[in-house]
Amino acid sequence: MALLQIAEPGQSPVPHQAKRAVGIDLGTTNSLVATVRGGRAEALRDIEGHVMLPSVVNYTGATPLVGAAAQALASVHPADTLVSVKRFMGRGREDALADAERSHYQLAAGDEGMVSFETSAGVVSPVQASAEILTALRQRAEETLGGSIEGAVITVPAYFDEPQRQATKDAATLAGLPVLRLLNEPTAAAVAYGLDSREEGVIAVYDLGGGTFDISILRLHRGVFEVLATGGDTALGGDDFDAAIAQWAITEAGITEIEAGQHRALHSLARAAKEQLSVADSVVLPLGDIVPGASSLTLRRSEFETLIQTLVKRTLRACRRCLRDADLDEVENVVMVGGSTRVPMVREAVGEFFSREPLIDIDPDKVVAIGAAIQADILAGNRPEGDLLLLDVLPLSLGLETMGGLVEKIIPRNTTIPVTRAQDFTTFKDGQTALAIHIVQGEREMVADSRSLARFELRGIPPMVAGAARIQVTFQVDADGLLNVSAREETTGAQSSVTVKPSFGLSDEQITGMLKASFTNASEDKSARQLAEQRLDAQQLLDGLEAALAADGTELLDEAECQALHALMHELTEQVAGTDVPGIRKLTEELGRASESFAARRMDKSIKRALAGVSLEQLDEEEQ
Repeated sequence: MALLQIAEPGQSPVPHQAKRAVGIDLGTTNSLVATVRGGRAEALRDIEGHVMLPSVVNYTGATPLVGAAAQALASVHPADTLVSVKRFMGRGREDALADAERSHYQLAAGDEGMVSFETSAGVVSPVQASAEILTALRQRAEETLGGSIEGAVITVPAYFDEPQRQATKDAATLAGLPVLRLLNEPTAAAVAYGLDSREEGVIAVYDLGGGTFDISILRLHRGVFEVLATGGDTALGGDDFDAAIAQWAITEAGITEIEAGQHRALHSLARAAKEQLSVADSVVLPLGDIVPGASSLTLRRSEFETLIQTLVKRTLRACRRCLRDADLDEVENVVMVGGSTRVPMVREAVGEFFSREPLIDIDPDKVVAIGAAIQADILAGNRPEGDLLLLDVLPLSLGLETMGGLVEKIIPRNTTIPVTRAQDFTTFKDGQTALAIHIVQGEREMVADSRSLARFELRGIPPMVAGAARIQVTFQVDADGLLNVSAREETTGAQSSVTVKPSFGLSDEQITGMLKASFTNASEDKSARQLAEQRLDAQQLLDGLEAALAADGTELLDEAECQALHALMHELTEQVAGTDVPGIRKLTEELGRASESFAARRMDKSIKRALAGVSLEQLDEEEQ
């Protein structure tokens, strides 16, 4: 008798044959790849024994150089050497201009959408540069594991928006990596930490990397990792610590002019000084090796802490907001992630803020990649027990524009993903046959204060009176945080949809400021929404009454009644142009009451017209 070999979906039917799956931490400063072997997650080393791959790509030669070899050319060929490219992922030219100038990049002329750079090898986008880094990591994994990679989980900052996540996924596709999932970096760290220590309860994950800062509050219970709230700053990290040291050195040494290559070299020197100050009380900066004639400087740890004090406080403000979002006053534990958390002042400030000694049991440089590897191992089907469930959240609210420039939030921020939400809408004008749908992101009440994601149109709506059509708009956010929006008219079945894949993202200031703006402008936003809603109600009444008077006014109303209604309509029109919400509401109600008699006469007229020529016997037959 032949036996059938049965396997769970996604799992290998061959006993003990594990799929080659990896977790990748695509970092701003450094990247690394990890996998699970023999039931243990480990970071993979290159042939020289290095775990960390500098996230640097050089385009001077015929073939791009990645990692340490590229980093060595940063001061010699600054325009051809892309560093901290993650900061440019999914961003437009205008958003990235200031960062590009600080990095001495030459932006490509006339580019639309995502920013790109002029190099000796031609125009290069951040996606292409990231793909080179991912390719190097893929090759390292394939050489170590002895075959092609069958699945990868790639981590992204929790505050990466839709375009930035899509850009990361595009880079993986270019690198030949099949993406199982994009995973938020703090969540990946929690996975590694939770499984390693079997910890339960509420924890904070403080993730300060080279270019980004994330804070997440998670609840761990029996293998379930639920993200309660997330926050952060995509324009803050160890690179800013380095920049502070470099600027201090320039000022102290009295340097008035510095070339692009010297600037890069100075930043590398500053980074080395920062790392030394984590274990030493002072460090000497030999500036003469970079700028001829410049004197060496001694930087003490206390001076360094003064330089970065404001930056550290910015991270704590984000932590405070995140705790408030999670409706918590304290947490059981704090996990430190990212190389910049090795700075003693950072650890002390975080410990004091949370009133807990931070946990540093797992290497902060490796913990994200290890967590991603564990998740990849599960998604690839190598762990049939499936003892890990991730409940990630949406960092910013998603919604659409409604009449009056208002935002109707469909999925609020901190909603667990994946998620699907639907809401019914209708037409505003009589005979309307199409509906323009504008998708927005953010926490403000007005479209003008929100970030536009995409637009599309639903056509084929049957012409009906305003408010009669029923249009269902559905928002779907997948596990990677990517959005699909569809609209369907229920009467005809006409439908349209769009996958939100813009070519550029939020600026650093926009990403970090959206949440703050929603708090600081809450009162103003509420007033603005009330005004817009009241104006909309008034305008609907005015438009409907105007059409009704044009059709039946002379027949059903005498001259005095018409004049009275027109006078009230004129008064309301003038009131709508102002900002007096109670005044607009009062006149709207007054006009509504004054037009009730006219509306009743129109109804009687419609009924008489419908019954014209119909006998009582016919009505009796229809009822029977």
